[in-house]
Amino acid sequence: MSSRRLRIGLLTHSVHPRGGVIHTLELADALHEAGHEVTVMAPALPGQALFRTPRCAVELVPVAPAPADLASMVASRRDACIDHLAPRLERGVGWDVLHAQDGIGGNALATLQERGLIDGFVRTVHHLDRFDDARVMAWQERAFLRARQVLCVSQTWCDTLRREHGVAAALVHNGVDLQRYGRQAGAADARVRRRFGLRVGAAHDAPVYLAVGGIEERKNTVRVLQAFAALRARQPQAQLVIAGGASLLDHDRYAREFTEALAASGLRVGPGADVVITGTVADDEMPALFRAADVLVMASLREGFGLVVLEALACGTPVVVSRQAPFTEYLPADERHGEACWADPLNPLSIADAMARACEPERAQALARAVPEVCRRYSWTASAARHVALYRAMRALVGHGVPLAAAVPTEPAAMDAAPVVS
Repeated sequence: MSSRRLRIGLLTHSVHPRGGVIHTLELADALHEAGHEVTVMAPALPGQALFRTPRCAVELVPVAPAPADLASMVASRRDACIDHLAPRLERGVGWDVLHAQDGIGGNALATLQERGLIDGFVRTVHHLDRFDDARVMAWQERAFLRARQVLCVSQTWCDTLRREHGVAAALVHNGVDLQRYGRQAGAADARVRRRFGLRVGAAHDAPVYLAVGGIEERKNTVRVLQAFAALRARQPQAQLVIAGGASLLDHDRYAREFTEALAASGLRVGPGADVVITGTVADDEMPALFRAADVLVMASLREGFGLVVLEALACGTPVVVSRQAPFTEYLPADERHGEACWADPLNPLSIADAMARACEPERAQALARAVPEVCRRYSWTASAARHVALYRAMRALVGHGVPLAAAVPTEPAAMDAAPVVS
């Protein structure tokens, strides 16, 4: 097997802490540590920077302020990526692999491929969204249908792409950095508690419930709020913390629905109140926020993998998750393992019951004794190795003119025999 260093360009859609962006930076660091030459490219407004600085090279792609409508924003950022890459590709300066983590980068690379400036690209599909604009839906499909290799972070989405689009995607898992996420308190812990007014008490009396991802329909935030309101009869000192939410998409309609539900609940909102809405949290404070919470609530309607589940568990925080894929792929079905409590995401009372079960002292004690096996099983080092095997297979097959979607093994175990670049 070749050990030659690869030149890898990773394209992501934003400088803000979203799941796909975090995946890109974690993967970039792991590939860099494995000895490859990695460049992360991200669209950025003047004065913006990535929320976290990776150990590899970074190129910020200049973009103008976002236009009013989604289609114009996508087209603007796609064109900026094309303009950033095309001149050097025309001069013959490039990468062994160009890999897009989203539809914006995928469409830019599809155009460069059509122009003959690259002979293929890789696209990771974390999940697919539903858009009202037919142009944006078409661009979403183009970004993976034109790729020479498609990857997914869960078997659920591999199966969806095969069933609905005839695409044979390869499975690449997320990971968790156990050096970064752990149970040992750090300097930020007390600071985070003070700033957001997080309550301190026994988990069964005054639990702090944490939802990560902001106020979005996909994150099921309204039903999580309704579940919390129902639970307050049993836990009158409980707090709900909603963190994050930086997004390029328009969630205004759903945010108004959330605001109406919050007003109807009679819950107070603000630092130290019943409901705390943090907005974007500094990257170096996220482990402290996980540790400050008694339970992570991830009752999502649609996820690619649910990366924050591993991060919370690594910090010793029990989790509530939707009883559906992809969570069912990697978390034990039996709640007695202590790692996850299951809920019906369409039923606020089911979510509330799971939240209450997650506060049982035995669950937190079990997590305090040892890092869960699921966190040991999924590492960014393993994910990077899987990516490199697929990259090399793609280069070998493209070099021989083989249609990649029909030729590359899609299961991790099959990669042992995959052809590589010599």
